[in-house]
Order: sequence, then C-alpha cells, then structure tokens
Amino acid sequence: MNQLLTFPDAGKHALSIRAKALVFEDPQSQALLTRLDQVAPTEATVVIIGETGTGKELLARRVHQGSGRRGPFVAVNCGAFSESLIDAELFGHESGAFTGASQARAGWFETANGGTLFLDEIGDLPLALQVKLLRVLQERQIVRIGSRKTIELDVRLIAATNVDLRDAVNAGHFRADLYYRLSVATLELRPLWERPGDILPLARHFLASYAKRLGIEGAVLAPDAEQALLTYDWPGNIRELENVIHYALIVAPMAIVHANDLQALQRSAHGRARLPSTLPPAVEERIATALPEEPAVPTLRQTLRELVLKSMELNQPFLFEQVEATLVSTAFEFCHGNQVQTARLLGLSRNVLRTLLKQHGLLAMQEDSSNDSGDLASSPVTGKTLAPASR
Repeated sequence: MNQLLTFPDAGKHALSIRAKALVFEDPQSQALLTRLDQVAPTEATVVIIGETGTGKELLARRVHQGSGRRGPFVAVNCGAFSESLIDAELFGHESGAFTGASQARAGWFETANGGTLFLDEIGDLPLALQVKLLRVLQERQIVRIGSRKTIELDVRLIAATNVDLRDAVNAGHFRADLYYRLSVATLELRPLWERPGDILPLARHFLASYAKRLGIEGAVLAPDAEQALLTYDWPGNIRELENVIHYALIVAPMAIVHANDLQALQRSAHGRARLPSTLPPAVEERIATALPEEPAVPTLRQTLRELVLKSMELNQPFLFEQVEATLVSTAFEFCHGNQVQTARLLGLSRNVLRTLLKQHGLLAMQEDSSNDSGDLASSPVTGKTLAPASR
C-alpha cells in the first residue's frame, strides 16, 4: 500500500463518524497525492471538494502535516452549529457578551493559532459570517464578540465542501469574493467508485482493523466478495465501505468474507452495479433507440412550444417545474433507480441530482439521515471528538 492516512487513535473514534482511512493506490489518488505534496509546504489557502464520506478531513490533515506548522490542527464542521452560535464558536467571546456567556472563551481561530484551521462544509456558513471570514483572511486578525481588542492570527485555512461553490455563488448563497479568496489551491477528492484501485486496499485495512477488535484471526476476503465490492457504486463512499466490512466480518463464518456476507451492501443497493466510465451497452442501446441525435431536436422544440402555449392559455405558472420533474423522473426510471447512471445520463453532478430527486419527491429524506453523524468538531489538542451542536 503506497500511503495510508488514518486519524490519531483511530480505534477510539465512534464507528460511524467520517471516513476514517484514506489510501492512494488508484492512479487518480496518486495524482492527487502528488498535487497535495506540492501545495502542503506553501501558505496557500486550500479548498477540498468531495462527497460526504470520501475522507476530506484526512486529506486536510495530510496538508497540515506537510506544511511544517508547529501549531495544532483544528477541525470544525460549519453545519454543526446553529447560526446564532457559530460566530462565537469561530471568533470567541468575552464574558457577558450575550446571555449565557458567563466567562470569556477563545474561538476556533485562536485555538488554531500557529497551526491549521479546517472548516468543513464551508458552503453552510451564513452569508453574514462569510463577510466576517473574508475580513479575517484579509487582515489576519479577529475581534472577539463583546471586545474591541484585535487579536493577531497566524492560521492557515483549509476549507472543504461537498457542493460546487461556483454554483452556490451563481445562486447567491456564497460570496464570490470569498470564493476567490479561498480557492487559491483546489484539491478534488473523487467519489470512491471513480477510484476503484482504492477499494480493495481500504477493504483489507478495515478487515484487519475490525478483525483485531473482534479477536478474529486469519480474516480474508473471498474472490466473490472482492468482485462484489468492486462492482458496487458506494453512494456512502469510504464510510459506507467501513460499515459494510464491519458487519460482514461479524456474520461471516470461518473468518472468510464471501459476497453473500455483504448483506448490508446488497440490501441498500438491490444489486446495483457501479457505473463504468461509459454506460453499459444495454443502456447505450436504449438511449440510441429512444433519443436519436439530430431529428429529435426540432421535435422536442415543437413539443415544448406547444406546452408553453398551453400553459399560457390555462394560466398555469409551473411549467418549468413540471417539465423538470418529468425529465428527472423519466431518466431515474429509465436507469432503474440508479442515481449514478441517472446523473451521468442527465449531465449532472450526483449532489445536484439528489437535490432534484428530493425536491420532486423521488428520494426519501431518510436516506441522508446517516450523513448527520459527521457534524462534529475535533479537539485540536487531543484529537478527540467533541459533542455535536444542534443545527
């Protein structure tokens, strides 16, 4: 294994919190590691882009380790705190600054002084706080709530997001000036299914880790289990892989994990296969049959023209929503409920597709409930996980 990144005292972390291991076996991952090692020794602000559960915090820790900074690494999830508290959490407060502030407290920026502050889910930061963050980045100093005294900072900022910040800027949810200030260096951590060379090394790492915890000797993956792991699309990324291996090792007889022991994987996926770089031949054939290239364009335009005229006649203002819902639902059905295939077919990112599926009632909100377990802040000194704050 070329590189393995884990948390300090990884065995003490709760089972379902974050991606707890990251490897760089796949060519895409090796290219990312090369770029990371180029960026790490500099003072450049870094933005890490990646889906939930891909290991963004581990990547940020690697940047910090390569920076030569002697201060602590502090990880904070911007979505873990309510809008009324996040100002005090980030910048600190003086005693009596607001109700409940019985004593002065340093914020996360001060705690990270001399080191690195990792702001996860930066896209969740309220607009008012974005203005303040921009000023901090420009002036390299903060003022605690309830104080007029400035505090000088020497903090390197690493931000992470699972959404495209450019789309957030266009939608008015994220400041353009802050986006350009943050994205000096961008590291994109691809979904696990797009770097298949990492899947089996990660699976073997988790297998060895949980075998040790459970007191199981000689735990191995059977060839059919390895094939099943490689053909699954991993919507939950590394975090899901860890949970699948943990459960399989519990139920596997004789410490040999077979494909039929991966019950959690089979139950959640219903046997879905990971989408390769091109669509499967059967799907390609269906697309070619259903959507001929040039002749379909005027037909589609004529159909839309008729719909627009009909909508105007009936005074129905929701035409776009109806067309969008029909397109998304048709594509979703066409791909047999496979989100990855549907996103590729429509030319969308998977996060955008999931938003549309929820918006039009095609995806249960419960599916994302497991993602809430990552809304925690890590102690910069001990590496322990702090209690989550309510959103």
